[in-house]
Amino acid sequence: MEIAILLFPRLTALDAVGPYEVLRSLPGGDVKFVAAEPGPQRTDHGALALVADFALEAVPAPAVMVVPGGPGEADAREDPRVLEWVRRAHETSTWTTSVCTGSLILGAAGVLEGRRATSHWTALEDLRQFGAEPAGERVVVDGKVVTAAGVSSGIDMALALAAELAGEDVARGIQLAIEYDPQPPFDSGSTATASPQLVDRLRRASRFWRD
Repeated sequence: MEIAILLFPRLTALDAVGPYEVLRSLPGGDVKFVAAEPGPQRTDHGALALVADFALEAVPAPAVMVVPGGPGEADAREDPRVLEWVRRAHETSTWTTSVCTGSLILGAAGVLEGRRATSHWTALEDLRQFGAEPAGERVVVDGKVVTAAGVSSGIDMALALAAELAGEDVARGIQLAIEYDPQPPFDSGSTATASPQLVDRLRRASRFWRD
């Protein structure tokens, strides 16, 4: 089972690595990092690089496609090579997925037209321009398209996907293996629980993150 994780310059590392840590443990899973230009792809802050060993055309029809987000998604969704790969891969995929603002890349490729979808909370309303219905949920499943909200939610998405692909027992085993048992020190991980002042400050700052 071929699993392709898209990489591009200035992606958010955990968007890709979180799902990778889950999906690499699937029985029969063959995870491949792909990019328009193979080689190291510097993440959003520049200190870390993830390596794409394969060009997009080398993995044209993965069973599972994972599209991460990050500041670089704006350039990625204007790259015709990326959009064409997403469109073609989606035609034959079992699951087409995204994390964070990776859903905007799916939207630009025409995958989200008429579907419910989610994204990072600062970009949620941007989904409307692609004909999607924004859903403020951590993981949204609409047919074979699965979108996850911001960054860490990619792990939740991948575990749900693992259950669909290999059964709940396997997914539970993977969760235990990576000791995914979130107990955050602060209750400010969503706009529903964070203070209005914090939400406003982060919303105003988001334009810099996404440039």
